[in-house]
Amino acid sequence: MKILNEAHVPDKITVNHLEKIANKIFEANRITFSDNELPLEGTEHNRALYLTVKCKDSMITRVLVDNGSSVNICPLSTLHKLKIDTERIHKNSICVRGFDEGGKDSVGDIVLELTIGPVEFTIEFQVLDVAVSYNLLLGRSWIHVAKEVPSSLHQMVKFE
Repeated sequence: MKILNEAHVPDKITVNHLEKIANKIFEANRITFSDNELPLEGTEHNRALYLTVKCKDSMITRVLVDNGSSVNICPLSTLHKLKIDTERIHKNSICVRGFDEGGKDSVGDIVLELTIGPVEFTIEFQVLDVAVSYNLLLGRSWIHVAKEVPSSLHQMVKFE
């Protein structure tokens, strides 16, 4: 509020332009989606939510947010693309199970530093040697740690 109270506002600014400026200030700790980013079917779509995140000096696209997953998953191929030494993987005996009741043994777990929007996270992933359509999967464990508050009304993810 201090910034808004002390900001110089030109006399001929439109209300819409002023509102956009104010919204940018308040969005400092949020990942937001505007209406022009909606698919043709609008808010009624049921497509997956993908983010782009930063890891080290690389941008990772197709990061799936999946509140149905109890673990965060990193395909082994993603680590290879990022040139992350597989020596960092801590061996474990975890078997990750899907809806098909089948399972896939984890190669191990790894901790990665990710920047998601304006926020930095230290996230533990189960590393799987699988062919999937995403580069990382963020499950409920990340959602709870991030203290996300999804708002379908405004299509916003807010970090508190």
